[in-house]
Amino acid sequence: MVPQGATLLEYGLRFLTGGIAVSAFAVLGDSLRPKSFAGLFGAAPSIALATLLITLSQKGAPFAAMEGRSMIVGAFALAAYSWGVCVLLKKFLLSSRAATLAALVVWFVVAFGVSAALFQLS
Repeated sequence: MVPQGATLLEYGLRFLTGGIAVSAFAVLGDSLRPKSFAGLFGAAPSIALATLLITLSQKGAPFAAMEGRSMIVGAFALAAYSWGVCVLLKKFLLSSRAATLAALVVWFVVAFGVSAALFQLS
């Protein structure tokens, strides 16, 4: 059982590191041209870095490394999904709903396939 004070401390650390990281990435995104790049530096990278920092301090380097590898696999799966949606929209002229739903298969295949290949998941 985790003491109540430890939970509050963890939430406080997450709040501070997440807020600082989100602000830093927002400034970076705001300074780039075109403004459409600002969304790339919104929440996901900053929250991922804050989570890794807290995980590293609380659970150690091996666990944080595993989390980092999982985030990288997720990023590859998201890139494959995005590419799949673009192909389905432009080449096959599917509706956005059909393209995004069909590309979910690509996302799951890449995520679980790469994870199984790299991490020997069973």
